[in-house]
Amino acid sequence: MFFKKQANHPSQANESLLLEGCLRNDGRYLKELYDRYASRLLAVCCRYCRNREEAQDVLHEGFIKAVKNLHRFEAKGSLEGWLRKIMVNACLENFRKNKHLVVVDGLDHSPELPVESKALDNMSANELLELVNALPPGFRVVFNLYVLEGLNHKEIAKELNISIGTSKSQLSRARLALQNMVRRMDKDVYNRYAQH
Repeated sequence: MFFKKQANHPSQANESLLLEGCLRNDGRYLKELYDRYASRLLAVCCRYCRNREEAQDVLHEGFIKAVKNLHRFEAKGSLEGWLRKIMVNACLENFRKNKHLVVVDGLDHSPELPVESKALDNMSANELLELVNALPPGFRVVFNLYVLEGLNHKEIAKELNISIGTSKSQLSRARLALQNMVRRMDKDVYNRYAQH
């Protein structure tokens, strides 16, 4: 008969053992929590912050909040999903604190043009994320919340303390800016081939 070996080290711990160790404030388990999830959560923070240093600061603040609130985790979803939500909230708090949003009045929704691009066919997910990261902060945050986090404009407006119209205009302008970036990439690719 085969018996499942009990995890003796935090890195071998399953999620429930990891949580128990963290709730006991055991440093080994807290380090394992950080080591297990930090790189993926840093990627989330980088999507909302101006640079990697700011993202790392927000990540650390988010982990402190997460550890203080681990007793509230109800295990209805994954621990990683719960941590991700805390990180997004920490990013939004940082965003609001630093007032990165540039409000554009008088524009509820600008038309979007279809993008027919060869550049998109050859782009990796990381390259697409780089384009999103190149957006102005307000555009980037609204785009991330809408497209990647799945929030609607009412939820975004509440999170950022802006109007629904501002949320819509920021998203529309973000999409337009991304379309323009892709068009410039297409033009650059065309020009490179035309020179040969």
